Parts: sequence; C-alpha cells; structure tokens
Amino acid sequence: MKEYTITVVKTNNPAILKFETNHFLTKNKNYEFKNIDEAKNSPLAQQLFYLPFIKTVYISGNFIGLERYDIVAWDDVKDEVAQQLVDYLNADEPIVNEVEETSKKVAITVYAEVTPNPSVMKFVANKPIVPAAFEFKNIDEAKNSELAKQLFNFPFVKEVFFDMNYVSVSKYDVAEWEDVTMQLREHIREYLADGNEAVSESAIAKAKEAPQGESAGSNQPVGDLDDTSQQIVDILEEYVKPAVASDGGNILFQSYEENSKTVNVILQGACSGCPSSTFTLKNGIETMLKNMMGDKVNEVVAANG
Repeated sequence: MKEYTITVVKTNNPAILKFETNHFLTKNKNYEFKNIDEAKNSPLAQQLFYLPFIKTVYISGNFIGLERYDIVAWDDVKDEVAQQLVDYLNADEPIVNEVEETSKKVAITVYAEVTPNPSVMKFVANKPIVPAAFEFKNIDEAKNSELAKQLFNFPFVKEVFFDMNYVSVSKYDVAEWEDVTMQLREHIREYLADGNEAVSESAIAKAKEAPQGESAGSNQPVGDLDDTSQQIVDILEEYVKPAVASDGGNILFQSYEENSKTVNVILQGACSGCPSSTFTLKNGIETMLKNMMGDKVNEVVAANG
C-alpha cells in the first residue's frame, strides 16, 4: 500500500494552492471540477466540495490544485486541508473513477500557421477534415459544427472557418496570438484525435450537393450560370482559390453584372477583413480576370463573408 505525503506549493494566483503528492494520482489526464455535480466521477473532489470555501478542484498527475473563495485565507486552512488529503489518500479511498477510452485515438497532428491577416491564425491538420468550405460568424451559425461551437466558447474567438485540412480562427483584439495559439491548437488536435467530425454529416451532405463554387452556408444564389459567370467561376476555382486557401481564406463568386461588367465576390476566412485583401483583389484577381476575359470584366468588388 502506498503511503502519501503532501507538499503545499504556492502558485501565481493567490486564490489557488497546489497540494503536491509523492505518488501519481491519475493516468495522464487532467481534471477540473467547478462544483460537486461535475465531480460525480471523483469521490475525492466531492469530499473537498464539502469544505465551504472550495471553489474549484483540479486533479492532475501528482498534485491537487484548489481554488478558494475569499471567505478564508489559505494561511488559516492550508494545513488542515493538507492533513485531510493525506488521511483520505492513505485510507486508499478512490481519487477519480477514470473511464477507459472506448474509442481509438486517431493519429493526427495540427500546426499553427500565420496568415496575412494579423487577426487570423490558420491551424493545419495532416489530413482532410471537411470536403468543402464552412464559415461560421458566431455560435448560432455553428449549430452543425460541434468543433466550431467549442471554439466559440473561448471568449476571444470571433469567427471560425473550415476548408479542406485546416481551421482559420479570427480573434478579437483582447487576446494576443502568442498567449492563445497553443491552447487553440491543442484543443483542435484533441477534438480531431478523438475521431470527432468537424461538421455534421447532414451539413457535409448538403455541401456535396451545392453547385460548383458555392460554399456551405453562403448566400450565393443557386441556379444555372450564364456562360460569362461560369467562366469566371472556373478561373476563380483553378487559379485563385488555391492561392487564398494557402493563406487560410476562401473566395466565392457572387454575381456578374453584365451592364457594368462588375464581378462581385465574397471573401471568407483570413481574407475577410484582411488589410491586404484590397491590394490582392485589385492587383491580383481583378488584373487576372481582365487579362483572361478581355473587355468582359471592368471591376471586381468584394464583400466580406
């Protein structure tokens, strides 16, 4: 039988103390419990929540982290808590009833890649995750994507865009990429490694039925295109989309105005709101269409997706 000892360690947060043990408590997994209901699989955490000043319980590796309410100071109670933990552990009481993984993990890697848009980071997987582009502006639009919904739970996430083998995440200015990139990358990797789908099967089926050039969830009109519009779509698909996809974005054909010879497109992902998108649009896409289609195109106008 193991004999446990406890070492009390301060953290950078004065409300949280770590109670380190001389033996491991869990199998390579971290647990966080906000209340006694969440702690139904941890008899130890449930026991701790009977202390009126315990706000959050963390169990990880060889330590137990406890966050307190302000009704007490740690100096007044830490020794008693440490003794309670020692008594509990040495009584060989259960710590966490860990459920064995029933699904086999998927071998997947995810790396972060900067984009021309400073507000957008691209997270690239080593295998395809969606068959078509999906854009979500908010959590309400993400009803068909559990991964997108989870990402929107991070308060700094503004928009989410999926295409092929990557996720583009747009953030608010309240966070810096250097502080949140690792957290997002690991969350996406863990989600995909568990064998979960990035979007629902019904959304994928709908995307496969969409006409060429149309993105899932877009407002692009469905119907037969005239010859000029179809030619524009073909050029965008072959020459433009691969380039913008490499930067974490997407471009959709919206309409062609024959009278003014104006091509209307929608920018998505990293291209949406990018400071350099106007330059790319005018000096890249517009120039290309003019050169390839002659006097049929006078201007390309973009709306952010």
